[in-house]
Amino acid sequence: MMSSVFLSRLIGLARESVIAYVGGIGNEVGAYQVSFILPEILNHIVASGFLSVTFIPIFSRYLVNEQEPEGWRVFSLILTCFGSLLTVFIVLSMVFAPWLVAVCAPGGGMDDPLLFAKAVRMTRIILPAQLLFFIGGLLMAVQFAKRRFLIPALAPLIYNSGIIVGGLLLGRRYGMEAFAWGVLAGAMAGNLAVQLWGAWRCGLTYRPTWDFRHPDFKKYVWLTLPLMLGLTMTFSSEFLFRFFGSFLAAGNIAVLNFGLRVMLILVGLFGQAVGTASYPFLARLMVEKGVSGVNRLLNKTLRYLALVIPFSVLMIVLRFELVRLLFQRGRFDADATAVTADVLICFLVGAFAYSAYTMVVRAYFASQNTLFPALYGTIAVVLSLPIYLLGLKTMGVYGIALAVSISGILQVLWLFHFWNRHSHNPDRRKVYIAYVKLAALSAPIGLALHVIKTALFPDPASQSAAASVMVAAAVGCLFMALLAGAGYGLKVREIKDPLERVAARLKRKANGA
Repeated sequence: MMSSVFLSRLIGLARESVIAYVGGIGNEVGAYQVSFILPEILNHIVASGFLSVTFIPIFSRYLVNEQEPEGWRVFSLILTCFGSLLTVFIVLSMVFAPWLVAVCAPGGGMDDPLLFAKAVRMTRIILPAQLLFFIGGLLMAVQFAKRRFLIPALAPLIYNSGIIVGGLLLGRRYGMEAFAWGVLAGAMAGNLAVQLWGAWRCGLTYRPTWDFRHPDFKKYVWLTLPLMLGLTMTFSSEFLFRFFGSFLAAGNIAVLNFGLRVMLILVGLFGQAVGTASYPFLARLMVEKGVSGVNRLLNKTLRYLALVIPFSVLMIVLRFELVRLLFQRGRFDADATAVTADVLICFLVGAFAYSAYTMVVRAYFASQNTLFPALYGTIAVVLSLPIYLLGLKTMGVYGIALAVSISGILQVLWLFHFWNRHSHNPDRRKVYIAYVKLAALSAPIGLALHVIKTALFPDPASQSAAASVMVAAAVGCLFMALLAGAGYGLKVREIKDPLERVAARLKRKANGA
């Protein structure tokens, strides 16, 4: 699964690169981003992204008790009821798409009737994919419950590949609409067809049923309802940058999207990968050792996730090179690189918070508490709206990106604070100290890298792609040397321990070879 996350991020980068090549930061890319707002709301309503949290424990209990046929009956019940509800929502959303898109993106950026019509059409193309995501999520959940991970790991890879192929094959003829068709095709292949095969290998049994009184159906609804109604940090960020971005020129939505995707690479490699791998251990520790066992793993993992801070600083120093190498081709020109690189600074300020959130929220889920994170998340999102509005009014596109970071930092700080109060976490101070320590250490390292890079390469806008690769490699090597030197010289465990583990592993492999 961690390999899948890594590869998915790489293919996701390729997807964004192709989008940049075809559309640059033009108005059509903004319309394409707006077309995801309504589908993502529907996806959130049926909690497709939380099926592993809510459904796996229910299905796993039947497997443990050797009652697998009843487990498949509950699977059929959830698929029938929620799938039918989602189908109704999709049909209604397609009918009322013009009005709903206008509500979701009310700013002047969508005032052009032709641009608005394209956003509505692409919304209607993407909407049916949400049913495929829901069905695929359940099919993947039963495979996870049976400890089958390979085929579910293919879903995001195939999905992103479908978007890329759609854009490359049809982009010249249909523009950004080609990517919308790629979304639908990728979801059908990766989230439905392949997962049907994987679930069939696990003994898939499905019969339509409507037994609303089944106790595990009630339990599923009870666990999932808070996730349906609540607003998570990730979902709210995706929605709010598009909502407030619609009040700017349409091209700014594309700039925000490209900047956010680069920041999420870091979050994916650190936070998402670690969170995905750690959740089964958190759930098991909660059963075996209670909250104290969960706290030990949570604190240790959060402390090492503080390494996101120095890597964020490195990406800020190399922001022009990164954006140029990832996106500058086709209609994505040097001016687009410059503004996206500057917006990226604002996003990277909050990268550590998004990484930490993936672990903190899983501690709640491991204790089967879905209500508080959902309720708290909703309140936090509402309270963050003035930050977005202030950012929009004072700094425009940069203010919205900074609002995403500030909102994320405040949310994860309070979520961790409430967890500590609830669990009486004795080592919480060590977590806070680790983040302050690495932030204080990263600032002079970043300043030194910036001074050296500026002195040697004063005009990044004139660099070729090959020169950008060499600059990034040189600065990256210097960064690792400075980070390792600081870690060993100042005895910073959060730096020293991971480096020693990597060195020991490489040594073992060398000896084995």
